[in-house]
Amino acid sequence: MMNGRDISQGKSLGDLGREAFWFLTHTLIAVAMLALVIVVISIGHPDSDSIAPKALATFLAALIPMIGGAIVARLQHNEIAPYTWISGLVIFSIVCVWVLDLPTGKGLCENCGAVDKLWRTFFTFRHGSGLMGGDGLLIGTWLPLSMVGYAVGARLAQDPY
Repeated sequence: MMNGRDISQGKSLGDLGREAFWFLTHTLIAVAMLALVIVVISIGHPDSDSIAPKALATFLAALIPMIGGAIVARLQHNEIAPYTWISGLVIFSIVCVWVLDLPTGKGLCENCGAVDKLWRTFFTFRHGSGLMGGDGLLIGTWLPLSMVGYAVGARLAQDPY
């Protein structure tokens, strides 16, 4: 409750529709900021096996949307922006279920358990699981991280203390 009123009751269908629209809009802004980070890093043609560009992209996937979320929240004063972390959580959950359902075979993650599958797919820069065609960092880490970063930035801009 940002302004002391109950935000869950007494809303019209139009109010709920506007909130859903802004929720989707803020989520798409966070995704666009992640796309900007990826494009900027890709311009340098980094080595796909190197750790440094992946670590930098992970850091920037949180930082740039956080700054963008703070700017948008300051300009717009929208109560919905800090809730974009929910989109990140939903996407991360869906991708986790997808990865756990992927078959393992001969390769990097032949005898992986569930936790090892997820860890090596989403959180390892070197010697990944080989699942998702190597896009685990992009889809399972950077995408949700950008939404969480956006939400944190928006929340800090609305309530800096």
